[in-house]
Amino acid sequence: QVQLVESGGGLVQPGGSLRLSCAASGFTFSSYAMSWYRQAPGKERELVAAITSAGGSTNYADSVKGRFTISRDNAQNTVYLQMNSLKPEDTAVYYCNAFVELLHFWGQGTQVTVSS
Repeated sequence: QVQLVESGGGLVQPGGSLRLSCAASGFTFSSYAMSWYRQAPGKERELVAAITSAGGSTNYADSVKGRFTISRDNAQNTVYLQMNSLKPEDTAVYYCNAFVELLHFWGQGTQVTVSS
């Protein structure tokens, strides 16, 4: 079965950096695009970044462009989200997403808190 396990969240000061990882299993990872979403308290889940199956194309929410970078290692079945210049408004639970065989699969989420 499809499994996605996120890691790397935590508490960071404004202006700091974090790198999130998502380890995937149960499907042919290299054949599918992957995405990161986030959900802040009281808000809807929103797409943060996405990457194509081979990693040749990416897209980002306007709010994170120039600060976040999505990447993947198909040999390790892992997708990453490098987050720089973090702001308090980036505080949220971050989720890894795979859209496989017309179904969305989600990880358990990892909390990112940006606060001084």
